[in-house]
Amino acid sequence: MKLRKLKESERSISNLKTKNNIMAKKQIKTYTLAEMKDKYIGKPGTSERDKYEYELSMEVLSYMIRKARQERNLTQEQLGKLVGVQKAQISKLESSANSATIDTILKVFKALKAEIRFNVKIENRQLQFAQ
Repeated sequence: MKLRKLKESERSISNLKTKNNIMAKKQIKTYTLAEMKDKYIGKPGTSERDKYEYELSMEVLSYMIRKARQERNLTQEQLGKLVGVQKAQISKLESSANSATIDTILKVFKALKAEIRFNVKIENRQLQFAQ
């Protein structure tokens, strides 16, 4: 009886070793975020990818406005008064910055006493601002 159990255990161990060897040879392919975006959204320069990148930038901008307002412990209404717009405009700006003008965005960050910086790249070369 013990001998049979021992042989079964040896077979199980042997089967596990074989499976492990197969799995070791068959490694899982990993992908970078850039590769996934290229595959599922489109390559840079395509209309789908440009639209995605633009919408993502607007979401980040909206998030940053909301986060800065919250850190200043201001309501949307209070921020609106500082900027000279209605609460509804601040709410709309925080949910989607798509329709905002750069002037409004600059006024909002100025009212929040937040420093903003612009980075412009052309063909992987950072443009420098010289006064």
